[in-house]
Amino acid sequence: MGRPTTKTDLINAATENYEKMNVLISSLTEEELATPFDFSGDEKKKEAHWRRDKNIRDVLIHLYEWHQLLLEWVQANKNGDSRPYLPEPYNWKTYGDMNVAFWEKHQGTTLEEAEKMLAKSHKEVLALAETFSNEELFSKGVYKWVGGSTLGSYFVSDTASHYNWAMKKLKAHKKNCAQLNTAGK
Repeated sequence: MGRPTTKTDLINAATENYEKMNVLISSLTEEELATPFDFSGDEKKKEAHWRRDKNIRDVLIHLYEWHQLLLEWVQANKNGDSRPYLPEPYNWKTYGDMNVAFWEKHQGTTLEEAEKMLAKSHKEVLALAETFSNEELFSKGVYKWVGGSTLGSYFVSDTASHYNWAMKKLKAHKKNCAQLNTAGK
């Protein structure tokens, strides 16, 4: 399926990808869960997030924090408190620093806590999406505070697309663990 462009597709893609991600996580062995991420051997993985996230908790917390951004941004603007999507002092050029701040904030969070927090925020994001019509989500110009995009595109980015990002990272970790096991035998 391509990128969702309707409310129904958004809800379905977010739900399906969230479930797939959780199935993937539940398929990981204790050893895979305990092994820190290490993508340093893959020169194709140059983006900062490949070095930032060290474990599954870090990935789940990243998703959770981006859910919080969306929830807070939409609520504030719906309530007449005009604010940008990314909080001060961040912008689209410096949001990597914000991601690092999220990472630092949750170094004391356990994997179990991260799973519960993400499950709750996932439900909250879908419930919020349900409060909008298809037109409100996917027509440009409905809300000035969204800018030149659509509100739905933010929901897609913070759910279905972000879950795909997480699954790629988790699959790469699983592959690394398998290669370590093969090399160690």
